[in-house]
Amino acid sequence: MRLVIARCSVDYVGRLKAHLPLATRLLLVKADGSVLVHSDGGSYKPLNWMSPPATLRVISPEETEVEEGVVEQWTVQSAKTDDRLIINIHEHLHDTSHELGVDPGLIKDGVEADLQRLLAEQIETLGPGYSLIRREYFTAIGPVDILARDANGGTVAIELKRRGDIDGVEQLTRYLELLNRDPLLAPVRGIFAAQQIKPQAKVLANDRGIDCVTLDYDAMRGVDDSESRLF
Repeated sequence: MRLVIARCSVDYVGRLKAHLPLATRLLLVKADGSVLVHSDGGSYKPLNWMSPPATLRVISPEETEVEEGVVEQWTVQSAKTDDRLIINIHEHLHDTSHELGVDPGLIKDGVEADLQRLLAEQIETLGPGYSLIRREYFTAIGPVDILARDANGGTVAIELKRRGDIDGVEQLTRYLELLNRDPLLAPVRGIFAAQQIKPQAKVLANDRGIDCVTLDYDAMRGVDDSESRLF
């Protein structure tokens, strides 16, 4: 990854146009070909960017641009469209490159990982007749936490969270759209399972035909014997 801090202006040219006037910004050039333009405030999101696949060309500015103070011009060309990100650099303040290596990806926290393992071992928690197909069922957009079959032999995709919110429902929706394209699995229905599920998430899940299940983590671990409670 290359990190460049520079005084620059940025123009996005293509299906839409956007202009960032001259200011000091952080430019990230990633190994996958993406280029992101960040400021020092406002949000974690970039001000503008070009997604991969893309090609970065660094050229000398034209005479008129030199007169305006431009010392270097970056043109980031999308490989799929005519969109371009044009960065006119007026001053380099910092320029370093770092080899980050292969990223292992997001690892769930201990509770979510335990929930996945425990539910796979106790799949009938979801209902009589359930059976496990596999944990971490791979798809092109990421792994489904658990893939199972219900008592009727239907395929069920299960997304697990410690605290279930709308983002988790949206994630499961994307998985279901993809899985239902596979004739060997379809029809696939979804279950959104968590220790706590926010009301808004339940409403969205219900609207999309996704069942919600609240999991008792302590009971699944054998820590809490619900049958022995007085209340």
